[in-house]
Amino acid sequence: MNSSHIHINPWLLPLSWIYGAVTGTRNLLYDMGWLKSRTYDIPVICVGNITVGGTGKTPHVEYLLRLLGGQLRMAVLSRGYKRKGRGYLLAGEDTPVKLLGDEPWQMKHKFPQAYVAVDADRCNGIGHLLHDPETSDVQAILLDDAFQHRRVKAGLNILLTDYNRLVTEDCLLPAGRLRETAINMDRAQVIIVTKCPADLSPMGFRVVQQSLGLKPYQDLFFSTLRYAPLQALNRDERRGLDTLRLENIHVLLVTGIATPYQMEQDLRKYAQHIKTLNFPDHHKYRSADIRLINRTFADMPRPKLVITTEKDAARLRSVKGLDAPVEENLYVLPVQIEIMRNQTTAFNEKILNYVHKNPRNSYLAEGENAK
Repeated sequence: MNSSHIHINPWLLPLSWIYGAVTGTRNLLYDMGWLKSRTYDIPVICVGNITVGGTGKTPHVEYLLRLLGGQLRMAVLSRGYKRKGRGYLLAGEDTPVKLLGDEPWQMKHKFPQAYVAVDADRCNGIGHLLHDPETSDVQAILLDDAFQHRRVKAGLNILLTDYNRLVTEDCLLPAGRLRETAINMDRAQVIIVTKCPADLSPMGFRVVQQSLGLKPYQDLFFSTLRYAPLQALNRDERRGLDTLRLENIHVLLVTGIATPYQMEQDLRKYAQHIKTLNFPDHHKYRSADIRLINRTFADMPRPKLVITTEKDAARLRSVKGLDAPVEENLYVLPVQIEIMRNQTTAFNEKILNYVHKNPRNSYLAEGENAK
């Protein structure tokens, strides 16, 4: 854990108490049944958090798509944060990123066989997925960032917490970054500590486990980031991360994600010279930002290239004004997650067992009945 990344604004604590009273009352009304949650006769897995961004939801959703996509007709339902438009929208091959949001656009293009839809009203979105003719064969739904959307009661809740900013060491908005108090972790059946250092020691695992204080019914897993070779943004070219060191390349890292710290640290294992331009999460790149990128890159010594995230690439593809040298040397860093401590099989079985026991005409159920 890196406590230097946890900044609490003590002068905002009174506002946090008011915010906590509001969110606490809402949760109490759901817990007591005065506000109703809906359940569905289909496996619904929620991947979410109780913090404002930065826990790595998208690569974890993508992990589940890889795990289940070969067996089931999968759908992902997202809010579509910062998209243009309202209501339900099913992603097509040519749906522009501005109508979906960067993360749903990214998932649709990486997993074209999956249904990807956006709707801030998750109940309405699930209804469309289940009953619209074009998606009515869906067999399992992944809810992206819906832990606070309590009108839907997911069958399996997976809660993510960043290793560098554990929920138990944070506080409520606006003084901290929690959407609700840490006690609400109790609604999750699975907790994943994300963005862990690959070399985390056994003592480090134990310290985190003790800090979280989980309930007996909750399963705890740890994940770390794994990077694929760099992919050129506008052409079919890949290069290994080792080439950054071998060729002594100067890197400009451009990110618009909530917590770029771990990615920066990981890249420094490959590149000696890294300059960073960190923008806010889901940042919409404007002319001034593009000029800053162009100017910063032009001032760097050769050899050099620009690295950005998959999420930022979805937005940068549509911007204008990047200088030719930037476009020619702009690479995307694909990221996946890896379950640590030799628990990959246990995690996969947890997911598969849930889907197996709660099928909606799933191939898993058909296979079981055929025995």
